[in-house]
Amino acid sequence: MKGRVCLAYSGGLDTSCILRWLLDEGYEVVCFLADVGQEEDWDAVRAKAEKIGASKMIIQDLRREFVEQLCFRAVQCNAQYEGR
Repeated sequence: MKGRVCLAYSGGLDTSCILRWLLDEGYEVVCFLADVGQEEDWDAVRAKAEKIGASKMIIQDLRREFVEQLCFRAVQCNAQYEGR
């Protein structure tokens, strides 16, 4: 084994392919996903990572931190969302 790496994992095709590639390259992979309020099937994401071969899947609830450290500050400085 080459070592252990942490992969920011979404459960999508791109990060799932990267997970498989890292495993094929000989790394132990721990996957991490931050829950910032998005709607996801967390059990399905966890199952997919484990099925591919991740040694661990960490899903951390960071909704409070996201709002307090990013959203509130954005509102305070009159930031505008460019979501067109």
